[in-house]
Amino acid sequence: MAGGNWTRVSEFTLMSFSSLPTEIQSLLFLVFLIIYLVTLMGNGLILLVTWADPMLHSPMYFFLRNLSFLEIGFNLVIVPKMLGTLIAQDTIISFLGCATQMYFFFFFGVSECFLLATMAYDRYVAICNPLHYPVIMSTRTCAKLAAASWFPGVPVATVQTTWLFSFPFCGTNEVNHFFCDSPPVLRLVCADTALFEVYAIVGTILVVMLPCLLILCSYTRIAAAILKIPSAKGKHKAFSTCSSHLLVVSLFYVSSSLTYFRPKSNNSPESKKVLSLSYTVVTPMLNPIIYSLRNYEVKNALSRTFHKVLGGRNYRNSTAILRHN
Repeated sequence: MAGGNWTRVSEFTLMSFSSLPTEIQSLLFLVFLIIYLVTLMGNGLILLVTWADPMLHSPMYFFLRNLSFLEIGFNLVIVPKMLGTLIAQDTIISFLGCATQMYFFFFFGVSECFLLATMAYDRYVAICNPLHYPVIMSTRTCAKLAAASWFPGVPVATVQTTWLFSFPFCGTNEVNHFFCDSPPVLRLVCADTALFEVYAIVGTILVVMLPCLLILCSYTRIAAAILKIPSAKGKHKAFSTCSSHLLVVSLFYVSSSLTYFRPKSNNSPESKKVLSLSYTVVTPMLNPIIYSLRNYEVKNALSRTFHKVLGGRNYRNSTAILRHN
């Protein structure tokens, strides 16, 4: 802002849900704390089971492990600070802390988009090329696909965060959100942001739509392959291998699209907060539940793991009793 007054902002204030009564904020704290703990435990169990059980050492569960790790990181970036604003009114976040939170939000969000597309490709190969599946989806190929899924988050997060926080800020430093997302922080900038806004819109469309198109192409081919299966049992078995992933994709894309692609006239800060909760808090909790309840291999692996743990504990207890006697 040439010739104008602007200040070097050293911290921001997250407005979060400050407009709500204290009693409601306390209730939200308990609800979000339970969701947060369920998310960490659910995704942690998926990580443990898919790594420890040899029956789940396949490409599908390798990518599921990546997804669970990503969801844990996504939650650790956003939810702890949100809980602090609700219970302790700890609304202050430093300039560097805000930039860091935004960077990892973009990093994990972009990575999830591409990882979901990679998982769709894995299901496409499994159903459309079952005989060549072990060769096509080799360990080396899976590692490359996982790396390719995580990598786009780095340049997108780096460019968008660095560019946004290089602008001057003036006036209020209140971010009307429960975390440092780009639109509410951008409103505090005292400079011409037209070029940045064009970049942000184009970048968001590419990051969301490109993986979405890959997913649609994969499932179009999958649907065509399933329709060619003669038996109803075969069709059901083929569809069940990708139904969990399809449900997770639907939850993620519907919630994020409603948040970022709605007309500005219908996009009030309060409604955006509610929609943002769906993909930052609720969806990461539902993913392990969906994969656990709709996948018999995961359910069996969880059962085997618990039996091993309980069996080992009972064996140790019995040995200790015999030694004592």
